[in-house]
Amino acid sequence: MVQRVRAQAVIDAVVAKADEDGHGVAVAVVDAAGTLVDFARTDAALIGPVEVAQKKARTAALFGTDSIDLGRDAQPGGAIYSIEHTNGGLISFGGGIVLRDGDTVIGAVGVAGATLDADEDLARLGAATF
Repeated sequence: MVQRVRAQAVIDAVVAKADEDGHGVAVAVVDAAGTLVDFARTDAALIGPVEVAQKKARTAALFGTDSIDLGRDAQPGGAIYSIEHTNGGLISFGGGIVLRDGDTVIGAVGVAGATLDADEDLARLGAATF
């Protein structure tokens, strides 16, 4: 189970780094079922990334794999091509990172709004604080 206090620590780390780097982002932390536990949007963030961050986190949590890794097999001709259209909509590119307790998936963090590489780096930073 993702406790709110731990989720807030993840968000605080991501927001601090995003602000430092000048990125406007949305950050979502979900539990293992993909249900939102905590969320933040920086002042500089656009509205569109709000849903994207939540879907990145949800994707990672539901499949127990980082969204960027899932995306490698979701390309045209891949084994799970078009998976994005399942489960109410998924995101199969970087920025969704699984949160674990040992080997058990207990949730995920999703970041959206910066560049794809920055989203991935910020999400990894957040997961590292968990």
